[in-house]
Amino acid sequence: MAQQTVTKEDFESLLMDSFIDNEPLEGTVVKGTVVAIEKDLAIIDVGLKTEGRIALKEFGQAGRDGTIVVGSVVEVYVDRVENAVGEAVLSREKARREESWVKLEEMYNNNERVEGTIFNQVKGGFTVDLEGAIAFLPRSQVDIRPIRDIAPLMNVPQPFQILKMDKRRGNIVVSRRAILEESRAEQRSEIVQQLEEGQVVDGVVKNITDYGAFVDLGGIDGLLHVTDIAWRRVNHPSEVLTIGETIKVQIVRINHESHRISLGMKQLQADPWEGIEAKYPINAKFSGRVTNITDYGAFVELEPGIEGLIHVSEMSWTKKNVHPGKIVSTSQEVEVVVLEVDPDKRRISLGLKQTLANPWESFADKFPVGSVIEGEVKNKTEFGLFIGLEGDVDGMVHLSDLDWQKSGEIALDDYNRGDMVQAKVLDVDVEKERISLGIKQLATGETASSAESDAGGIRKGAVVTGTVIEVNDGGIEVKVADTEMTAFIRRADLSRDRNDQRPERFSKGEKVDARVTQYDRKTSRIQLSIKALEIAEEKEAVANYGSSDSGASLGDILGAALKGRDN
Repeated sequence: MAQQTVTKEDFESLLMDSFIDNEPLEGTVVKGTVVAIEKDLAIIDVGLKTEGRIALKEFGQAGRDGTIVVGSVVEVYVDRVENAVGEAVLSREKARREESWVKLEEMYNNNERVEGTIFNQVKGGFTVDLEGAIAFLPRSQVDIRPIRDIAPLMNVPQPFQILKMDKRRGNIVVSRRAILEESRAEQRSEIVQQLEEGQVVDGVVKNITDYGAFVDLGGIDGLLHVTDIAWRRVNHPSEVLTIGETIKVQIVRINHESHRISLGMKQLQADPWEGIEAKYPINAKFSGRVTNITDYGAFVELEPGIEGLIHVSEMSWTKKNVHPGKIVSTSQEVEVVVLEVDPDKRRISLGLKQTLANPWESFADKFPVGSVIEGEVKNKTEFGLFIGLEGDVDGMVHLSDLDWQKSGEIALDDYNRGDMVQAKVLDVDVEKERISLGIKQLATGETASSAESDAGGIRKGAVVTGTVIEVNDGGIEVKVADTEMTAFIRRADLSRDRNDQRPERFSKGEKVDARVTQYDRKTSRIQLSIKALEIAEEKEAVANYGSSDSGASLGDILGAALKGRDN
């Protein structure tokens, strides 16, 4: 057998072939040829020592045509050059994924849309095939609104927007909703350009909320606020509108930046507030229906779109601290009087009590000063008695008008709530809603005669001396010397100096001088003021003893006046 000689050139060639054969192919995508198809496997030759096998299903996914034949050239991913049984481990799916990733990353960086196919449902969403790369489509990103049936979208090529990519983890998140919103925004912009403020259009009620209704204007929604549905009060839009209803609306306002559209229905009707002052003159009476009750009053509908407010202070002559709901009820028909009309602010002030007779006027007409009445003691205070009178009004008997002989405080102890008493009407002030009564003025015989004779020398402007018999926060009560008359001097009348207008300066039994500011001989009521006396004395001193312009101080003048009076 002849020995074969290996030359230097042959050795170098064999060595280079060895390097080529051992190039690291694992982890790369290479081209291979289909050399055979056995059942559900394709036998692929990629130039290695042995072929590899790939399942036929890897050549057709998500509705793609995966038909291959012997001789087809395909790209595959080399997982391993040789496994335990000596075969190459290949993958068509990984090859497609590697190819797709490069392309997808470029499109993601350029913010371009990608095409994919939804092919499976998983927890929280769906899987999408992006030409080999598998992406996750969250359920919230499928459509603008929640979608119940996903079937029509399955296995249909459609555009997606890539939200996030992480090649290291193999994660891709896509959105179909972003595409729809972008298209919708373009449509909205186009529709908005065709609309004008003041334009009247037809729309379909899409949704109803507490604050209004959303109306579809043919591809764009507008908000019809509850206050723009009707001129009258609408508590909830569902009172007037129903979902799916076609309505005619006016475009009130358009925001071209946000594409927000405000709509109105009442604007298509005549404004009931036009000429309101002529329609509802002051002091005129009208009937209306109570529509709403609050803590501060009740709203009354005079006609559709026109409401007025009865303030709580205008609801009753006598019920001052009562909730409006205890005087009127919702839907009640009431008669009211127009008190004020403000067309600019669209406000009408109404009065309920004005439709009834003023009980103080009625009382004054029926019981003039000097009349004797009878009533129940409703309350006792430090100032006197409150007597319940006809017409649901109260009259007050001041401490000084309880008894000729006793002090007011002592006389007050003789009465209790619920007692029926008689009294004389001393004064009725309709404007201030006050009725002054006197009990001692009903005294007869020697006591009254004595009191009248004792008061014979008293007149308005006279100076009298009194003895303090009671001191309280409101002032002091004094007994006028040489009479059985008592008078209450209010805090404000205790002194000209505000700092000295303090009742606590005085004590029981102390003598005080005061000026008579009012005296009614018929009712034997007397009013005294220390302040008035001080002012009068000062004027007299200035007139009789000089002026402060002469260089004398006011103290010098008053001192001289007092000295002269003592002499």
